[in-house]
Amino acid sequence: MTQSAAFTSRYIVVSPVKDEELYIERTIQSMLKQTVRPVQWLIVDDGSTDRTPAIIAKYTRDHDWIKSMRIDRGAVRNLGVTEIRAFATGYESIRNIPHDYVVKMDCDLELPADYFERLIREMDADPKLGVVSGLYRENSTGEWRPVKMPSYHAAGATKVVRLQCFRDIDGFVLDRGWDTIDEIRAQFKGWKTRHFDDIQFNHLKPEGSKAGSLSTCRFHGEIYYLTGGGLFFFLFKSLHRAISGSPFLIGGVAMFYGFVKASLSGQKRLVTDDESRFYQRMLNRRILKPLV
Repeated sequence: MTQSAAFTSRYIVVSPVKDEELYIERTIQSMLKQTVRPVQWLIVDDGSTDRTPAIIAKYTRDHDWIKSMRIDRGAVRNLGVTEIRAFATGYESIRNIPHDYVVKMDCDLELPADYFERLIREMDADPKLGVVSGLYRENSTGEWRPVKMPSYHAAGATKVVRLQCFRDIDGFVLDRGWDTIDEIRAQFKGWKTRHFDDIQFNHLKPEGSKAGSLSTCRFHGEIYYLTGGGLFFFLFKSLHRAISGSPFLIGGVAMFYGFVKASLSGQKRLVTDDESRFYQRMLNRRILKPLV
């Protein structure tokens, strides 16, 4: 693919992956079609036991900007933790390559050819944009449908982070909730975070497909506590999940259970008190906005 003219910004991509033989080739093909390629794309194989390594090797042989590394671990993955730690290991190995933007990207995605060009042009035009993504779509009913997100949220499946912002927030927290904490800290330090509704990509594997819907709901409740959320907003969030989420009613109960369990366990929150108060005010405004 010919690179777009008059485009000087540089980005690198790090993709943690484990056992994605069903999807990774479609992700690679969509990267090969990008109108603006990364300076380097590092795929971090986190101990795959399927054909994922062979598929990666087929492309690293032919494309010098695609590299790979392997981390050998046990078969059990710690949801929300193993992935971001694999990213950190990969980024540390290529951080000295000159770049303006850092991308964390999963390998179960299909991106439009101009995905990164459009996002980075938006960021180049607005120096205060620190963290962005497109809007992702999922196909659970035979039709691709966009998944609604808060306006300030960038999808964890493929985030573009300005290098200076990445440094200001000390990178991603190597724990559950990293893709919420980055936005809290970025906004707390004066950066803007958002996604663009008109730049869409396909998430080939629906969220929670590995862990199961109930475990995912409980996990979201734990994350909400760990990232500093308050009870006022969480009650609305749990009620909304109970009514509109899956499974019906039980999903909201599972989310509430996750929050209560985490709060009673004595786990330390992953944000400072100031960041927690900032986050709670931001969430409460989402509820109160229609009333003012």
